Amino acid sequence: MAKLQSSFKNMLLSLTLIALVAAAALAGVYMLTKDPIAAAMTEKQQSAIMQVLPEVEGDIHIAEAEESNGVTLYKAYVGEEWIGTAVEASTEGNQNMPFGGTFRLMVGFNNVGDVVRYVVLEQAETPGLGALMSTWFCNPDKPKSNILGKNPATTNFSVSKDGGDVDAITAATITSRAFLDAVKKAENNFTGVTDAITAATELEMEV
Repeated sequence: MAKLQSSFKNMLLSLTLIALVAAAALAGVYMLTKDPIAAAMTEKQQSAIMQVLPEVEGDIHIAEAEESNGVTLYKAYVGEEWIGTAVEASTEGNQNMPFGGTFRLMVGFNNVGDVVRYVVLEQAETPGLGALMSTWFCNPDKPKSNILGKNPATTNFSVSKDGGDVDAITAATITSRAFLDAVKKAENNFTGVTDAITAATELEMEV
């Protein structure tokens, strides 16, 4: 068989064939992994909702998700009693953005607005620095950085360097600002839910 001559046309043809084969392989891998990845993300999200809610007696029922100003709210009930809300928020569109791009949090509030727990759903911050947000803001040994049990309505959820009440992650102030902004975004929309539930309860009492 005659050997192909080395020419621009032949090189272009070879590169095109290689690119097509690579693209087909990538498409095949994507199709094989798309559903498992989506299922894993959904499972992580559902697990996070239950993790951040208050610990109460009885079976917790999660109402249908509600979208509000870029966050997703999951109101939780035991019977007909509202016990709190899990709020999924991200840094997308926030004034303070992290180094690694957008990250997502699930933040749980009890029915008076105290932060119960939080779970970092997705982040790409620097290991050993910004990535420490997963544990930094819930460490009982660091009360000035621990946000659990605190209410954004009465505690200034800004870093100490900016006059707030929360100590930033060491050498990761930018990430800390972004994290606290996301928590405040979650709280702002939670407050709207709280007001609506309170108004509905008062109306029922009047009737």
